[in-house]
Amino acid sequence: MLNFKPINITKHRKEVIKFRKDSFLVSFGDLTNFGDENVYLNWLENKVNEFPGGFVMIEKDAEFIGQLELTVREYEGRKIGYVNLYYLVPESRGIGIGKELHKYASNYFADQNLKEFHLRVSPSNPSALRFYHKLGMEEMGLELDETVIRMRGFI
Repeated sequence: MLNFKPINITKHRKEVIKFRKDSFLVSFGDLTNFGDENVYLNWLENKVNEFPGGFVMIEKDAEFIGQLELTVREYEGRKIGYVNLYYLVPESRGIGIGKELHKYASNYFADQNLKEFHLRVSPSNPSALRFYHKLGMEEMGLELDETVIRMRGFI
């Protein structure tokens, strides 16, 4: 059974930094573009306040095993959901838990009356690409100097 707990920067500081850094390592192979931890924490705190319920820690058996960062954005004149981060610790990947994160995200976006959501994924992260394709997401093209693929899914 998974618990989705709102991120509390004070309580979860260590985990959110660790999880975000690991996501960069998995996606890009290094932390070159990670930036400053405090800038990330300030951004995170603002987004937690702006999108309650969209920024959550995933807990299983009293351990934090993942993190979601979900926002609403304007894209080509319409509102869409945006997944800033789908994250699971390595030992929780590939065993079906990602589907539960996706279900949470889809429900969150549906509650916001959205029909579409986007995310970006590194082309060098084949596991994530396979996962998103299995969810029925489609590739929209390369962005950010061709370092990431924008993908789209529908709710």
